[in-house]
Amino acid sequence: MTQLTVDTLKQEILRKLISDKGREVKEATSKDIYYVLASIVNEEIKQQWFQTRKNYRDGKNKEVYYLSMEFLIGRMLASNLLNCGMLDTAKEALRELGFEPEDIFSEEHDAALGNGGLGRLAACFLDSLASLNFPGHGYGIRYRYGLFEQRIIHGNQVELPDYWLKNPYPWETRNEEEAVVIQFHGDVHMFKKNDGSLEFEYRNTDKVMAVPYDIPIVGYENDTVNTLRLWSAEVIHQNNGDGLLEASKEYYHDLDHQHSIEQISGFLYPDDSSYEGKELRLKQQYFLVSSSIQNILKHFKQNHHLPLSRLAEKVVIQINDTHPSLAIPELMRILMDDEGFSWDNAWAVTTNVFAYTNHTTLSEALETWSEEMMQNLLPRIYMIIDEINERFCKGIWFDHEELRDSISELAVIAHGRVHMARLAIVGSFSVNGVARIHTEILKKKEMRNFYTLYPEKFNNKTNGITHRRWLLQANPKLADLITDVIGPQWVKRPKQLISLLKYSNDSALVDKFDQVKHENKKVLANYIHQHLGITVDERSIFDVQIKRLHEYKRQLLNIFHVIYLYNELKDNPNQDITPRTFIFGAKAAPSYHLAKEVIKLINTVASIVNYDPDVRDRLKVIFLENYNVSLAEKIIPAADISEQISTASKEASGTGNMKMMMNGALTLGTMDGANIEIHDLVGDQNMFIFGLTADEVLHYYQHGGYHARDLYNTDDRIKRVLDQLNQGEFGVHNIEFKDIYYNILYHNDPYFVLKDFEPYLEAHELIERAYRNRNTWLNMSVTNIAYSGKFSSDQTVQEYATEIWKIKKV
Repeated sequence: MTQLTVDTLKQEILRKLISDKGREVKEATSKDIYYVLASIVNEEIKQQWFQTRKNYRDGKNKEVYYLSMEFLIGRMLASNLLNCGMLDTAKEALRELGFEPEDIFSEEHDAALGNGGLGRLAACFLDSLASLNFPGHGYGIRYRYGLFEQRIIHGNQVELPDYWLKNPYPWETRNEEEAVVIQFHGDVHMFKKNDGSLEFEYRNTDKVMAVPYDIPIVGYENDTVNTLRLWSAEVIHQNNGDGLLEASKEYYHDLDHQHSIEQISGFLYPDDSSYEGKELRLKQQYFLVSSSIQNILKHFKQNHHLPLSRLAEKVVIQINDTHPSLAIPELMRILMDDEGFSWDNAWAVTTNVFAYTNHTTLSEALETWSEEMMQNLLPRIYMIIDEINERFCKGIWFDHEELRDSISELAVIAHGRVHMARLAIVGSFSVNGVARIHTEILKKKEMRNFYTLYPEKFNNKTNGITHRRWLLQANPKLADLITDVIGPQWVKRPKQLISLLKYSNDSALVDKFDQVKHENKKVLANYIHQHLGITVDERSIFDVQIKRLHEYKRQLLNIFHVIYLYNELKDNPNQDITPRTFIFGAKAAPSYHLAKEVIKLINTVASIVNYDPDVRDRLKVIFLENYNVSLAEKIIPAADISEQISTASKEASGTGNMKMMMNGALTLGTMDGANIEIHDLVGDQNMFIFGLTADEVLHYYQHGGYHARDLYNTDDRIKRVLDQLNQGEFGVHNIEFKDIYYNILYHNDPYFVLKDFEPYLEAHELIERAYRNRNTWLNMSVTNIAYSGKFSSDQTVQEYATEIWKIKKV
């Protein structure tokens, strides 16, 4: 990349302001400066982007293609400046021109291409692939609207459209010449050819054009620029002979038709409570995989000049969760129907190309589709899945007599449902979990029979995060301090953060860490005051839980503890406690009633606690609306406590735990997901572990023996909290939170909130005691940062590349 000086960059900004916007700097808005700076960065990127693609076209490299329904990439300007080595220069140039860098960066709307950890992991992996010089690309959908924009009104979550493309998105390039056609519905006709093989013809299909938009993924200071290709669904226009373009002779029918097609790339996760909503989700999944597989095969033919029978030598496709599983029958379809492969030859190619990452132990999250819907929407794909299932089940019957009784639990199609995880396992050469305990649960419980069949397929790849965004970019003061202490080598080799250990007892150094943390807390406190009008104590414990709102993540346990603390202060207003600020950020799925009730409860408790004079600023509850990547970048550097309190065995991995650990927060968590691997590194003395183990949880599920009402009847603290919910003490009327009350007591507390309540309180007592001893606390904090390099996504991607993908650096 060209190394611009501050003066050169200033002059370039001034020149482009006039040429692109027709304005001088004194007339320019922050938005003008954002677009001008983005244009300059794009010019820096494009030559390297072209050169990277040229290098890949020489046919020497095996490439990985990462298929995901989500890519939560966040804002790109600061990230691209950082990776181009221009971030500090740009910040100084902006300040000298009279602009605050943060004001410019905040003009960019977060790309609404994801929901939570799944999409953020995909984004981190793309960053690491490029930064490690691996040939790897992402394929996703260019949603016009994201999940939703969250607003909190009278304590309730209200969902608004998140139209992130309202303004031009400067990082994307439309490549209409590479558009492909996707076919839905219709009829499949079979013909027997002279050689006895079958030929298939599709008639009366609904055709959709998939148009790619490419976003550059810039490697860190290495001139590698990979590609995230996002597909947009558009109408195929036809010439009617008079030179007029139209899709239908009927005007209103044409509008309905166009709308139905645009809906395919309209919303991330459309509401699937109706048949039409479910069908739209299935359309999205096939739209993604069909366009991507067609594109991958086209590039293979252009770049490698090899027969498709050797596809696996140059191509590996990673399926990120079950959503892209239809890529397996789609590749089979193309190989057989378009390329003339026999079933056996096509299957041999397919099963050596795909690898599958599982992200859940929740059985309800393992996707299934109605057999009837699949047959109607994707008739040829259904035929192929049906044949996969028949051959697979016959193989079990004849070759694995010990599993005959379990065929219905293994079958890809069973009881009228198509099971996507089973399809992904059968059609892949690798199946990986995303944390050590998660993988073991898959092998021993959720996918035990598949593990019996295919032990060689199963492996673990613990998730990771890109330290470039979550430390270098999000927390530059801490990053600079680390560099001052141990040198800059850690930036490219994050495991070298371990060198901080020798300084963890250096009082002068830990004081500097304390100062950086306090400055970050002050920034977040100012943000809270600006957006909520609430003043928080910067010296209080910033206790943070930021993640998707789901019962198993147990935000409910957290707010129950807050209610308990509030009750204690009301009973004894003069007691000496360390001030605490509890910070929540979470979205609940629009149709997830109980999760939305928890959000209402958090905000209702906040409205009472924050303004009670008996509390006297010793307790604050903050819910920050519309949690996204950019908001996370503000919260994480300021966190003291990282709440990772999922019901043990339910969290596959977690990556928020890694991000906050890397920024010096101490983990309060169960032995679940990647918490276990954090614990392996830092030990009991540097984190706060509590609650049931995964084995204990699974034993209760299998054998019973847990009775929530017994705890309600014997623990006065629990009874008081639940009675307060039931009797309307929190809420505008006495039935406000009865659903939470009844779910706990009448559904026997399915996520063990009450069972873990007392050990959770005890862990918080230990936290308060540790926080009062600043030297001890800071030593723990520095120790966590030192070990966090283990969880860099660079490490994870290197393991995928070596052990699964078999790709090499370019």
